[in-house]
Amino acid sequence: MTDTSLVAGVDEVGRGPLAGPVVTAAVILDPNKPIEGLNDSKKLSEKRREELEPLIKQRALAWSLGRAEAEEIDQINILQATLLAMKRAVEGLDIDPTHALVDGNKAPDLACPVTTIIKGDQSEPAIAAASILAKVARDREMQVMDALYPGYGLAKHKGYPTKQHQQALLDLGVTPIHRRSFKPVRLALK
Repeated sequence: MTDTSLVAGVDEVGRGPLAGPVVTAAVILDPNKPIEGLNDSKKLSEKRREELEPLIKQRALAWSLGRAEAEEIDQINILQATLLAMKRAVEGLDIDPTHALVDGNKAPDLACPVTTIIKGDQSEPAIAAASILAKVARDREMQVMDALYPGYGLAKHKGYPTKQHQQALLDLGVTPIHRRSFKPVRLALK
């Protein structure tokens, strides 16, 4: 039996957007400092995620963010980039986990045993915590990108392929943060 206090939850945010990085987080929760209200970040309001994020950072035994940039996504595909970002998040932890619980059905190549759990962000508090940290970090970054690249609506849709975003690609062109391997961006480059 592994020491359950050193289990890292791992999740990602941003596989579907046309712009920006895929962001991952790894979190080792402290069983002596429970956090009420952890859930899949998509099931929480932005306000609730913003409230939980500092609590997770304060109470966790360790946490880390990982990422893969748009260029990496274009080079190795979104799945491989996501797994790479997850590996970076786990390797960034101050404590080596004895086990990793990863949301989804694909496991990154880690130094510890890995268990994948479909919808794990809804059943495993450590994965939910990772989901929240990744989502808050990526959303904040997209707000900064919105100021750098006005007109695309990045603060609102976070880079996802909304009608507004796809029209902005055609009207304004492709920015350095856009994923050129994604079809709507490829079409805007023609």
